[in-house]
Amino acid sequence: MSKARSPWADFAVYALVRCMVGVIQALPLRSAMAMGESLGRLAYRLDKRHRQVACENLAHAFPETMADAVPGGRARREAMARATFIHFARMVVEMVWLPRVCRLTVYRGHIDLGDRPGDLVSLLLSGRPVILATGHFGNWEMAGYLLGLLGFRSYAIARVLDNPRLEEFLKKFRQRTGQTILAKKGDFDRITEVLGSRGILATLADQDAGPRGQFVNFFNRPASTHKALALMALEYDAPVVVCGAARVGGPLRYKLEIEEILEPSAFKHQPGAVASLTQAFTTALERLVRRYPEQYFWLHRRWKHEPPKRSKTKALAPDTGMASAGTV
Repeated sequence: MSKARSPWADFAVYALVRCMVGVIQALPLRSAMAMGESLGRLAYRLDKRHRQVACENLAHAFPETMADAVPGGRARREAMARATFIHFARMVVEMVWLPRVCRLTVYRGHIDLGDRPGDLVSLLLSGRPVILATGHFGNWEMAGYLLGLLGFRSYAIARVLDNPRLEEFLKKFRQRTGQTILAKKGDFDRITEVLGSRGILATLADQDAGPRGQFVNFFNRPASTHKALALMALEYDAPVVVCGAARVGGPLRYKLEIEEILEPSAFKHQPGAVASLTQAFTTALERLVRRYPEQYFWLHRRWKHEPPKRSKTKALAPDTGMASAGTV
């Protein structure tokens, strides 16, 4: 049985967050960003648990440069982990400022649409359902905000926060430009309805799916990954656009990176179509992370589960099933 939440504790946390948001908005942008960087450095020093998780993940992901056995590996690993803390602290500041400075008339001063905007726009206007797959990378809130700003109605899958006041506060920000947030658990019917009505669905594709997930290769390690994305793409013939908003300069300067567009028809008739498509979007996301490694959320336990030892080879083999997608 889960422990009952205290409404007073939830309100205290919510009030603290609102106070911090007020302080950030009251400061000039560059001063707010400097404060974010300082908070990131402080969090790196104080948050031992997540610092260790980040360093362990980096050592596994980049053994050729960051493993203990490599000269200077530990120093490089710790520097990258520190840069990751700083990046995400700055991202929080930018999220607070985003509605104030990123408007339709001036958005190009903050977001470079990258090298393939035409491919994405053509898909969004094609009348087909589209799945936007990103990860805990760059500023993953930026893409949904931008789509709404440009007049595209999209739906994003997100986990509902335990604190209802914070959930409502964050939801208002996320839905400010017309994006609709769907709960990761409990909104499956609405999620399939979006694809069935040829809508735009965005999701984070790098979340651990537990021991029953589809194990695919991610940075040379088996990573449990949700099958639902591939199942839905195949069922609804929805192209999967692997993309991310990468920081490329000063405050609120991002580039939309469209790493790959995967057509489900290329996988549908293959043996193990679900596993093949899941591996394809995971590999594309890995390429994106390798270009901007400090902008990936190494603090989360992406490799939390391992394939069952008794069937490790089988777990990595293609999945031929097309059962119900379940929750994303």
